[in-house]
Amino acid sequence: MLYWLLDLLDGWFDLPGFGVFDYITVRGALAALTALIISVGFGKRIIRWLQKKQLKETIRTDIDLPGHLSKAGTPSMGGLIIILATVLPTVLWMRPENPYFVPILFVMIALGGVGFLDDYIKIIKKDKKGLAGRVKVAGQVTVGLALASFLYFYPPFSGYSTITTIPFVKDFHIDYAFLGDQWGWVVFFPVVIFVLTGVSNAVNLTDGLDGLASGTSAIAGIALGILAYVSGRVDFSNFLDILYLPGTGELAVFCAAMVGACFGFLWYNTYPAEVFMGDTGSLALGGSIAAVALMVHKELLLPILCGVFMMETVSVIIQTTWFKITKARYGEGRRVFKMAPLHHHFEKTGWAEPKIVVRFWIVSILLAVFTIITLKLR
Repeated sequence: MLYWLLDLLDGWFDLPGFGVFDYITVRGALAALTALIISVGFGKRIIRWLQKKQLKETIRTDIDLPGHLSKAGTPSMGGLIIILATVLPTVLWMRPENPYFVPILFVMIALGGVGFLDDYIKIIKKDKKGLAGRVKVAGQVTVGLALASFLYFYPPFSGYSTITTIPFVKDFHIDYAFLGDQWGWVVFFPVVIFVLTGVSNAVNLTDGLDGLASGTSAIAGIALGILAYVSGRVDFSNFLDILYLPGTGELAVFCAAMVGACFGFLWYNTYPAEVFMGDTGSLALGGSIAAVALMVHKELLLPILCGVFMMETVSVIIQTTWFKITKARYGEGRRVFKMAPLHHHFEKTGWAEPKIVVRFWIVSILLAVFTIITLKLR
């Protein structure tokens, strides 16, 4: 909206220097700065409000992680800070007429709403189980269905809506409409729903240590912003031999806002955390990461870019599966890891919480850099 106002003033008065706001890089930088100011500036007020409303985290006492007992009473649902600090700068600096403007905000707000309900039931209703699993998945599937419908049926995308890039392979793409154009949705819709649900749940599982989910999400956001920017430019997309996707460059503004919001949230979320993001933040961040990847047709790069999230998820799957198999075979469940998700395994081995978080950040940075490099490793 602020972009419209500045553009209008420039048209009326031909003000010198106002043309700079036409550049996505400038508006992306301003979006990141605005998000950082909002999250740091208003974060403390929101934390105080959460404390006043007694919206505090309940720590499980049945797990052997003594360091976590001190976290009891820390305000949760801090994901509201991230959502507010992402949505407002996006509204201010992203072009409102861009076709991706409404859908990306919808995904973040809608999944943030699903997470908010889960947090509300856990904290206010004192039900540790939170939102019923089938209800949470239904919410994620509904959001995924809405996103898939937009990407598939919106007329400007008709020429490439079901096409996606294959990592490490040049001059070849996957078309989900291999059954025929009229049946393209049969494969495409489940793919979108699976990616959105999978990544949002993966970030949720990763949110177990101070600063872990917010830091890794910020790193993923930086890489996605770069992918969105180069995909939306004819010159860069031709040079890199990737799909040219008109309008996706504006998604870099959203990514910049999300990164700024995460960094600002880290001001209060680093060890020892003053606030937790809760499902409100983790589902919103995970869904946004997945949505941007789908919009720039780079969802097949997510296993690399979101490698930390994937390791956390796989560790849980391995742990629970092996426990059930051994319990059925031997009458007693056995474990592969000391505890799952994976970050708790390292806690059990004696690593300090900040060390685990920083090392996971380093791995995330390496994976993000490798993700960008794959554009030429083909």
